[in-house]
Amino acid sequence: MAAIPDDWQARNGRYVPTPRFDDYAEKYADYFTMSRDNGVIELTMHTDGGPAAYGMGMHNAWGQAWLDVGRDPENEVLILTGTGDHWLAPVDRARFAEMMREPHPDNHAYRTYYDGLKLLENLISGIDIPTIAAVNGPSGSGHTEIALLCDITLCAEEATFADSHLLAGAAPGDGMHLVLQELLGTKRAAYYLYTGKPIDAAAALELGLVNEVLPAPQLLPRARELAAAIRSRPTAARRLTHAVVSRPWKRRLVEDFGFGLAHEMFGISADKLFERS
Repeated sequence: MAAIPDDWQARNGRYVPTPRFDDYAEKYADYFTMSRDNGVIELTMHTDGGPAAYGMGMHNAWGQAWLDVGRDPENEVLILTGTGDHWLAPVDRARFAEMMREPHPDNHAYRTYYDGLKLLENLISGIDIPTIAAVNGPSGSGHTEIALLCDITLCAEEATFADSHLLAGAAPGDGMHLVLQELLGTKRAAYYLYTGKPIDAAAALELGLVNEVLPAPQLLPRARELAAAIRSRPTAARRLTHAVVSRPWKRRLVEDFGFGLAHEMFGISADKLFERS
């Protein structure tokens, strides 16, 4: 987006500085590798340079990163992807069980709830530019809803999508359930939420979860090709197209997301509090 001329600001009041790419690229370096070319910003999730390992730090970083990316007027199109052959790395179940047993900071439950809300709310309401997800493989710890909430979703042939909350003893409520209900319809979504059955790339394309399925080496080149084509359109037109495209998600999040997330967290808390299975 074009900068506001200094002489105009001198006459009409200074604009508050917006985030600078170099600053927030360093700020989130533990969770994303960021690059930008001609307004197309790429965020590649990672942990120590390998597939991103889900944890509370990443859960917190996602929502904040969306805001900084969204507030930088030099960003025109966003590409989001993962590292290596996984969208997110498989869960270290022993470490996860240990984390659940260890003492938690004060207000940890509310912080987790808050970060969970902002993870999706800020993605949908804090980013006003077209978004493209390139799902580079299966996710070992969920959160493919982030990719499916993007305007365009591409995936590698090896990618899979699932909501396995109930299999793990929790109610589905942190986002994937909404995506399935919105894109698949109530009945089909219920089946996948109860069974936790993975949806492979071919089925995801047939069911309307993703737009294209490609061999892994072609995934990012295709995402960049689409981004460049979108970037070539007039600024207002492309940004307002994003507003039109994302409006159904805004409605869905406002109406249902807090309900689902609260139910998921209450179910986990109630089981611990009353020691029920």
